[in-house]
Amino acid sequence: MAEPSKVIHVRNVGHEIAESDLLQLFQPFGVIAKLVMLRAKNQALLQMQDVPSAVNALQFYSNVQPSIRGRNVYIQFSSHQELTIMDQSSQARGDEPNRILLVTIHHMLYPITVEVLHQVFSPHGFVEKIVTFQKSAGFQALIQYQSHQSAISARNALQGRNIYDGCCQLDIQFSNLDELQVNYNNERSRDFTNPSLPSEQKGKSSQPGYGDPSIYPHAVGFAQLGNAAAIAAAFGGGLPPGISGTNERCTVFVSNLNADRMDEDKLFNLFSIYGNIIRIKLLRNKPDHALVQMGDGFQAELAVHFLKGAMLFGKRLEVNYSKHPNITTGADTHEYSNSNLNRFNRNAAKNYRYCCSPTKMIHISTLPQEVTEEEIVNHLEEHGTIASTKLFEMNGKKQALVLFENEEQATEALVCKHATSLGGSTIRISFSQLQTI
Repeated sequence: MAEPSKVIHVRNVGHEIAESDLLQLFQPFGVIAKLVMLRAKNQALLQMQDVPSAVNALQFYSNVQPSIRGRNVYIQFSSHQELTIMDQSSQARGDEPNRILLVTIHHMLYPITVEVLHQVFSPHGFVEKIVTFQKSAGFQALIQYQSHQSAISARNALQGRNIYDGCCQLDIQFSNLDELQVNYNNERSRDFTNPSLPSEQKGKSSQPGYGDPSIYPHAVGFAQLGNAAAIAAAFGGGLPPGISGTNERCTVFVSNLNADRMDEDKLFNLFSIYGNIIRIKLLRNKPDHALVQMGDGFQAELAVHFLKGAMLFGKRLEVNYSKHPNITTGADTHEYSNSNLNRFNRNAAKNYRYCCSPTKMIHISTLPQEVTEEEIVNHLEEHGTIASTKLFEMNGKKQALVLFENEEQATEALVCKHATSLGGSTIRISFSQLQTI
C-alpha cells in the first residue's frame, strides 16, 4: 500500500457515478479540497484537507465496502501527495470555459442524431454547429454555441442529465477547440449558420483525429439496437447504469486469478450468470490469466461491468475485453457451447433481470423437495460463515436463500457448488439482490 497521503485514489468509478456521489462518500471524514474525475480510466483522485482525514476515510472503508449506485468502488492512498492544477489539466477535464462543448453520451439505448442534440441544447442559447463521432469513450459530440455564456449555462443545466428516461446520460466538458469546421449537413454534422451545405459526405472528416464519420451507420454503435431494446425490456425498460448495450466484443480477458484454486468449470459457474459461455481457456504460460468467450457482446459487457474488481479466493479479479474476437479451439480449450448448464437458452429475459455484482446472498433453486436447511448449510459452510438461511417454496419447487458474512465467501460458494449434487438433485446457484432474509 502507498504511504498515507491527502490524496485518495478511487477505482471502478462507473460513468453513472457523478462527482456529487464521491463527495457524499468522503465528506463525513473532513473537507474535500479537490476532486479529479478520470473518466477514461473509470477512476478518480480526491484530495482531503489533511492526511488524518484521508487516513480516517481509508480505515473506515477497510471494514465497510464503499458502494455507489449499486457499484462497489475501491480506494487506496494515491502516490500523489498533492493534486496540482497541472494534474487536473493533464487529465484534460475541460474545466476552462469555452463556447464549444465536448459531450459524451453513456447508456445510449436509443439513437442520438444532430436533431436530437439540437433539441436538447438549443434552449440554452444559439447553437451554431454540431459534429458527432465515435471514440473509445463512446458516442460523442462537439457542440458550438454563439457565446461562452450559453455553453456555460448548458453545461451547468445538463451535466449528468438523461436525454431519455433512464438512459442516454450526458457527460459534458468544455472542449479546447477554437472553431468547428463542418462540411456537410446531415444526421452526423450540421452548421446551423450555413443551411446551404451539401448532405453527401465523400471526403474525410474535417475534425482531425476523429476519423471519418461516414464509416459509421446511422445512430452510431447501434448494430445491436434490436437486441438491446429486447434486453432493456427485461430490465424493466432501461439497461442497468453503466451498461450501454452496444459492445460487440465477445471475449473477456480475466487476470489475477488464484491459479491454485481456479479451473475452467469454476470460471464457467461465475461467468455463466451473465450469459452463455462458448469456451474458456486458461493460459498455461500465465496460469493466473484466462480467456472467456461469451455468447454475444452484450453478455460480455455485463460480465466486465459486474465482475471487475470482484474478490475470489483471496484475489481481486481484473476483467476486461480481450483483443481476440474469439478463442480458437484446441487441446487446452474447454468447450461449453453445448452445455445444458448455460443459463440463457431459456428464460433469457428473466436471467438478465437477475444480473448483478456479487452479493453476500445467494439464491439456490432446483433443490430436492425433502431438503432441510441443515443439509444446505452442511453443503456450503466450508466456503465461509453463514449468517442465516431461508428455505421456501415457489410454484411447488423448493428454493433457498443463504446469507454469507461477505461477498467473497458467497462468490466462492457459487463457483464451487453451482451444478453440484445435493440430495440427488443438481442445484443451481445465483446471486440474490435481496439485502436481508
